[in-house]
This record gives sequence, C-alpha cells and structure tokens, in this order.
Amino acid sequence: MTVFDVRLITEEERRATFDVLNRSLHGKRVADDLWSRMGVSWPAAHKFGAFEGDAAIGIASSFDTEVAVPGGRVLPVAAVDGVGVRADRTRRGVLTALMAAQLAEVAERGLPLAMLHASEPTIYGRFGYGSAALGKTVRVSRPAARLHERVPVAGEVRLLGPEEAVKEIPAVYRRIGLHRPGMMARPEAWWPAGHERHLVPEERYTVAVHSGPDGVDGFVTYETIGRRSLDSPDEGAVLNVYDLHAAGPAALAGLWRFLLSVDLVSAVHARHRPVDEPLAVMLTDHRHASTLSVEDDLWLRLVDVEAALAARGYRAAEPVVVAVADRQLASNSGQYEVGPDGARRTSAEPDLVLEVDTLGMLYLGQWSATALAQAGRIEVRDPAALTRADELFTTVTAPWNGTHF
Repeated sequence: MTVFDVRLITEEERRATFDVLNRSLHGKRVADDLWSRMGVSWPAAHKFGAFEGDAAIGIASSFDTEVAVPGGRVLPVAAVDGVGVRADRTRRGVLTALMAAQLAEVAERGLPLAMLHASEPTIYGRFGYGSAALGKTVRVSRPAARLHERVPVAGEVRLLGPEEAVKEIPAVYRRIGLHRPGMMARPEAWWPAGHERHLVPEERYTVAVHSGPDGVDGFVTYETIGRRSLDSPDEGAVLNVYDLHAAGPAALAGLWRFLLSVDLVSAVHARHRPVDEPLAVMLTDHRHASTLSVEDDLWLRLVDVEAALAARGYRAAEPVVVAVADRQLASNSGQYEVGPDGARRTSAEPDLVLEVDTLGMLYLGQWSATALAQAGRIEVRDPAALTRADELFTTVTAPWNGTHF
C-alpha cells in the first residue's frame, strides 16, 4: 500500500513535478536551458502534487483562463494542463486523489467549468469530464491540390522571423478572438511553452501571417518534415501545421492558399482542425483533401451546473427538464429546466436523465441529445423531449478548441 499526501506544490517543487509529468508521458527530464525558457509556463499556482515524504509521485495542474460558450459569452475556466503519476505508483489511488483535490479547489473558487485534452480518453469520464468537441486530421496532396477559382482572394501572406513571431502572434490571436464555442483565451504564461519554444533558439517552426483590409487577421505555424530517402530521392517534404487561426473566410483561404503554394512539398498535414472547416470544398478536386481521423479535441467538466447552463445560449424550442447526477459534486445533482430564456433549477419531473459527463458532451453542441440517447448515455422519460433538446443545444458552428495545453 502506498502512503502519500496530496497538497498544493511550492515554488521550489515546480521543476520536480514537471519532470514527473514529463516522465509519466514518456518524455525526458527537461534540460536546464529549456527550463530557463519555458519554466514560466509552469507556475506553482493551482498545482496539486502527490508526495511520498519529499518525493513527488504525481501531479494535477491547471491554470485559469476563459472559454467561449454557445451564445457568445466567455466564461472563466480551469484549463487542466498536466496530469500524471510516476510509473511505479500507478493504480494505487494517486490519480483519483489528485483529481478530487483539484476539482474541489476549482469548485471552491467558483469557476463554472474545467476542461482538458485527454492523453487517454478512458480516464476522465469517471471524474465528470465529457468529450465536448472534436477535431479532424486532414492531409492535402501536393502539388495536385488547388483552390477553386471562386474561393475568396483578399490580402497577402508574409513570413515572420522567429523574434518577430514571438512578439506579434499573441496580439494577432487576441484580435482574431474567441469566435467558436470551445475556443480559449491564451494567458501570458501559456506563450513561452505553447509558442515561443518552437521558434527560438532552434527555429524549428515557421510562422506566416495573413493581412487583409483591416490589418493582420490570421496566422499559421508549421514545421517542414523531410521525406526524401534513397528509395524516394525526389519525395517532397510535408508541411505539418501546428497552429492555424483566421478571423474569417478570406484569411482562412489565404493561409491555405499559401500552404498549398510552397515549393518542393508533397503534402500538407494538419491535426485537430474544426470538423466543419470547408477545406475540401475549397479545392477544385475535393479528393485531394483526405480526412485521416476524427478525434476528441476538448473534454469539458461542468463544475457549477446551474451557472454553466444559465450562461450559454439556446435555440428556440419548448423547454426541457434535465435531471443531472454528479457523483463528485453532489450539490450539482438535481433537475434543471432548459429553454430559450436560459436555465434554472426546478422541482419538476425530468424529461431526460443523464450524468454530468454526458452533460459535458452536450454543452458545446458537438453531440445531439438524440445521438447520446441512442448510445445509452441519456435515459429518456419523454421521447418528445429529445427533439426539443436537439434544437435547444444545437450550434450553427461546430465547437473547437484549437489550442495546445
């Protein structure tokens, strides 16, 4: 039996807990020079460590930011950016204790939501997280792929040097704004690890920006991966897109037009793109754009169910009464009437019954109530309520996070 304590870490324990996380994900201990540049992205605040004596054996980290929800509002959220347990201490209750401590702290501070990217999707449902947004991996063949002649042409694309990209891109991201449900603000501490380390000093990635009539309105960060070999000496490189955001269709088209114009390239590869991004129909031949996979892009946990439901917008339909069960935060359990005017607690009999992880799947509009009911995730008391719930929770734009954290 492993005896351990779970507590908030100190400033002096930041690097040791980061190393535990890195090794749990099969990475190497971070080198001194890299830590000096990206350690600012691993502050001690909101990090729970599991300790055997003075030795760290587990970590659950989060940072505060904001996320867009359906209807246009932006809510405070805890972004869980690192969860790991030392390989010789797994399956002994360490992860459960860490996640319980983290969730209790987020609730105590009054944040309505928590979110994460899941390294193993089977882990987080039992802590109340649901797969709330999907992303697709696309691959576009070159040089055959061409944008259709009626795709918008406006503005120009230019490359930035590494230091210029470090300085300018945060402001571009803020200017683009959180225009999809699930998109998140990137706090200052995110940028050193999430952006800068790819650019300096190694210059591994390239950054280009699109400028329209009103200034810079999009950017792309990508790396070039060589494919040439003795067996294929003329094989072109692959452009691997890491980060691409655009304020509108013209900027999006301009960035993709640029990527598809780079010489000596055999393909453009991009992971976690919005599932409704119209790249294929932007091409003269949509077969040149292949969707290789669709996978979870964001997991969401409603920490304050009443506040979170009341904050998002709904489409026009008759109200539905939803009963929610929450095993970790019992105060969330109960009935909620959801309608075009918002949501509130009620004592009325429920039309639909679900657990809080399923509510996380429904919340951003990625999954319909009908699909979740067919999958056995929603108990239907009134069959007519499914159609109403589908209409209420549906969003015109697919949810998408689009930020590595």
